[in-house]
Amino acid sequence: MTERELWERYQRHLCVVPSVGLTLDISRMNFGADFLDGMRPRMDAAFQAMDALEKGAIANPDEKRRVGHYWLRAPELAPEAELKTAITDMQAQVAAFAKDVHAGKVKPAKAAKFTQVLIVGIGGSALGPQLVADALGSGRDAMQVHFLDNTDPDGMDRVLNGLGERLAETLTVVISKSGGTKETRNGMLEAEAAYTQRGLDFGAHAVAVTGDGSELDNYAKGHKWLRTFPMWDWVGGRTSVMSAVGLLPAWLQGLDVDGFLAGAKAMDAATRVHDAAANPAALLALMWFHAGGGKGQKDMVILPYKDRLMLMSKYLQQLVMESLGKELSLDGKVVNQGIAVYGNKGSTDQHAYVQQLREGVNNFFATFVEVLKDRDGRSLAVEGENTSGDYLLGFLLGTRRALFEKGRESMTLTVPDVSARTVGALIALYERAVGFYASLVNINAYHQPGVEAGKKAAGRVLELQGKLLAKLKSAKAEARSADQLAQDIGAADEAETVFKLLEHLSANGDHGVKRSGGARPAEARFQSA
Repeated sequence: MTERELWERYQRHLCVVPSVGLTLDISRMNFGADFLDGMRPRMDAAFQAMDALEKGAIANPDEKRRVGHYWLRAPELAPEAELKTAITDMQAQVAAFAKDVHAGKVKPAKAAKFTQVLIVGIGGSALGPQLVADALGSGRDAMQVHFLDNTDPDGMDRVLNGLGERLAETLTVVISKSGGTKETRNGMLEAEAAYTQRGLDFGAHAVAVTGDGSELDNYAKGHKWLRTFPMWDWVGGRTSVMSAVGLLPAWLQGLDVDGFLAGAKAMDAATRVHDAAANPAALLALMWFHAGGGKGQKDMVILPYKDRLMLMSKYLQQLVMESLGKELSLDGKVVNQGIAVYGNKGSTDQHAYVQQLREGVNNFFATFVEVLKDRDGRSLAVEGENTSGDYLLGFLLGTRRALFEKGRESMTLTVPDVSARTVGALIALYERAVGFYASLVNINAYHQPGVEAGKKAAGRVLELQGKLLAKLKSAKAEARSADQLAQDIGAADEAETVFKLLEHLSANGDHGVKRSGGARPAEARFQSA
């Protein structure tokens, strides 16, 4: 394809969304002239399914739930007046609470006011707030935000020790819809212990975002926490950033929440259009289908050329992979769908994995994210008249060209800036693209049975650990191998898991397990210290 032909293809296929200043360029995706027309029946069905979803149809048949994250930025579209009221009440309540915190009306007992926010959550209860906080935050924020988003003891120590004396002026927000998520429960207990160690009443520094009547809801009310805010079963964790899950941290941080919601609402309006060529979410879904043959055969590489969007790929990993990585179709057939997502930031990527993208295995398609505005104010000329931002764009366009020369497909999203409105629009764009793609390949995008299977397996592992510890304590003097102990507790076919548990127990002093013998698994012996 000549440069002139590529220019003409660019103009022909460029999707422009004036309401949010976004464009989507699909010209470097190598779909044929008849692809879009050929996909029209499937896309029309996807449009109809999305319309029904927004009107309140059951869109998650496995759990018999509606899917209502689109109503969070347009409460007037909620199918019942009660839902509209619940959403608007939540929005007003989180805004008023944050205002009272900033004004010192809600304050800690041993400090003048709250200056820090500690978010305890995992998955969608952390990734969305993290993306928003990092993309929109600054040193001028009303409060600084920190996260406990894993059950890694050392990771929690780093955050809590980093807060140090500021824990007295830290408001902790614990987020869990069910209230039974173990990683979040653990983070909450670790935070509570840190407050107690400093002579602080945790409840006087804590807020919950959770489902009504959940374990967390009952715990928070029983321990007289400052406040609880709602989560609903019609909002999934990975699409919850515009519920109290994301709005409360954003308000506390002092971000432009109204702009964030307005950007998402504007993108929703643009992506309801039943014309794929004019609908950026439909085009994304169609390009994903084209690139992977409708079977996820190629990975999605997200390359935002902006430091503030560095967490975009991490956020999209969950949104895309948890939504689309499904074993069964809606008809119950084994399809093993999904799209792997990874990414970095430009131009860091050029010093990381672009070498492989250009010359290695061609198993991906890239999405470049270009931000037109470099910074607030004028930039320094670093070489001749060129600024650092000029170089950043040069690297983006150069990398895109280098990939195209080798037949590597890519799309380019261009946005005006990294404002609250733009971030809201980007999130809404990908939420709907995921829903469209799920319809194209006939899967349920709104459940996660694989995650639940992992949780059950983890429960079994901890059950084995309990049996192991009981056995070791009852036979204090005798050092035994992993095989022997596995047989002792009736888990002979799980000897490897037993060995891994013993290896971990003996490396930490929490349970009094000692290891002796050789380095190989068969040589190792374990006993109660």
